Amino acid sequence: MRRWFSPAHISAGLVAILVGYTSSAAIIFQALQSLGADQAITDSWFLVLGLGMGVTCISLSLYYRQPILTAWSTPGAALMVTGLGDMPIEAAVGAFLFSSLLMVLVGISGLFDKLIKLIPNPIAAALLAGVLLPFALQALASVETNLVLGLAMLVTYVISLRFIPRYGVLITLTIGVLVALQQHQGLFDNLQFKLAMPVWITPSFEGSAIISLGIPLFVVTMASQNLPGIAALRANGYQAPASPLIGWTGLTGMISAAFGGFAYNLAAITAAICMTKEVDPDPNQRYRAAVWAGIFYIMIGLFASSITSLFFALPKALIYIIAGLALLGTIANSLQSAMHDEKQRLAALVTFVTTASGVVIGGIGSAFWGLVCGLLLHWLLSHKQ
Repeated sequence: MRRWFSPAHISAGLVAILVGYTSSAAIIFQALQSLGADQAITDSWFLVLGLGMGVTCISLSLYYRQPILTAWSTPGAALMVTGLGDMPIEAAVGAFLFSSLLMVLVGISGLFDKLIKLIPNPIAAALLAGVLLPFALQALASVETNLVLGLAMLVTYVISLRFIPRYGVLITLTIGVLVALQQHQGLFDNLQFKLAMPVWITPSFEGSAIISLGIPLFVVTMASQNLPGIAALRANGYQAPASPLIGWTGLTGMISAAFGGFAYNLAAITAAICMTKEVDPDPNQRYRAAVWAGIFYIMIGLFASSITSLFFALPKALIYIIAGLALLGTIANSLQSAMHDEKQRLAALVTFVTTASGVVIGGIGSAFWGLVCGLLLHWLLSHKQ
């Protein structure tokens, strides 16, 4: 029981959800505005998203005893911002249901597991490193925007690594919040706690909405979210079967779509925060950090209307810096794994560079194209005469 209350596990779970919410919640707000949603619907969306992520994080991590984190589909939310047009919210909900149904079918068929086995470990590790690298770069860029805050956090992190590395991120986050409070007096003065309530929206199934939103939502979620999510697990030595994980996230989406659960998927960036040796030297115990992340997700979901304002009150520089610092170890380990095999080094490098570039082609993100380019080069080099 004592290990469940390890500060390293708790802080990793807290940082994971902090990064998850603050890095992309604004995109969901934009999508809600595109749909003409009122405050009650907005609260409902964040309520069910928090509950859905929390329940899946806790249940899957406990069942497999591995740090399995889920998340909402960030590229899916971005797709809604640009692709909704004049679509009524009922039709959008119907498209959400269709997309989640496709997730369930992929999970039940076992097709995803078969595809994952075709991806060499160096390619998977390079894919993860490419997904995470922009966060490290953004952390350094954020130091320039708030020099005092950035230097205070960087110095704290370096000192913590020297003396108490397991709690370095937690200590750095604490110092960052204290400095932010000094810079912005009354930062949390307007914070009020109240429970959010679910709002049902009856879905309608329109062919145009399914084609323009449902199918693209499925594609970008699988390509840009679930593939890196599996890569994060594999790169850190965790072998939970992929297809059931995809199926359960899809089923969660089907259950909650009418309340705002537009798309769930495996997390990569937030999951990586819970997978380092700083969280726990024993890889078999790191799942506890993912369980704590699930608990925090549920808490934030229940108080969605007020807790989200807490995250947005924090300076963006603080969020970017803590995210980048928390992921440095994972980036280093992933690059080492990616470049270890000399025969696959070039293919891994192409995967890493393409993924880190952020290129978007046909509405599909760089993670998918990095994987395609890396696998193609791997195949060509493996079959050359």
